[in-house]
Amino acid sequence: MGYLLRGILIGIIFGVPGGAIGALAVQRTFCYGRRAGLLTGLGSSVADSFHACVGVFGITLISAFITRYETMIHMAGGSLILFMGVRLLSGKQEAEPEKRSAARSAGMCLSSFLIGIANPAMVFLFLVAFSFFEVPAVATVAQRIFVVCGVFLGTYVWWGLIAAVVPFVQKKATGFKICYVNRIFGTILCLLGAVVFMKCFLRRG
Repeated sequence: MGYLLRGILIGIIFGVPGGAIGALAVQRTFCYGRRAGLLTGLGSSVADSFHACVGVFGITLISAFITRYETMIHMAGGSLILFMGVRLLSGKQEAEPEKRSAARSAGMCLSSFLIGIANPAMVFLFLVAFSFFEVPAVATVAQRIFVVCGVFLGTYVWWGLIAAVVPFVQKKATGFKICYVNRIFGTILCLLGAVVFMKCFLRRG
């Protein structure tokens, strides 16, 4: 099996959208259109590719940093999730035009990247995936790059699916107001952020 194909399969199987980024992608696609959902997914896929890169190349320095500061990284991610949840609950309740500035587009991508990168457990998940799909430690640099590129493509398949499905659902829910969407997903993000903090405190305790 080709290394690119292995990476794609790993991305599809282990990159199923969920948690805060999945909620953000759905909310942004519903409110701002497919492009917003794809930008949100792009940041997440880049973060997953970074984690896959650490795993497949065995970058010891980064792995040691992640292990040492795992709790702090999780708390930083939880803070960002809480911030975005509160922002949705207290911000504007009207949809914005689909045409957006480059800075706003970059912000969508960056926010999902930061949330994704603040989940260091993904490195270990990819290590399990590489073992399952028999990605050998003796693979060449080119082969490992193909694996990482495949992970990016595999995870991005899911975000493309969300960007395609949500507008279809939106057409069916014509009476569903944007303010309700923001409140629902704002509440979800706040709860997810609180769960992250609870896990961190339980670990420290």
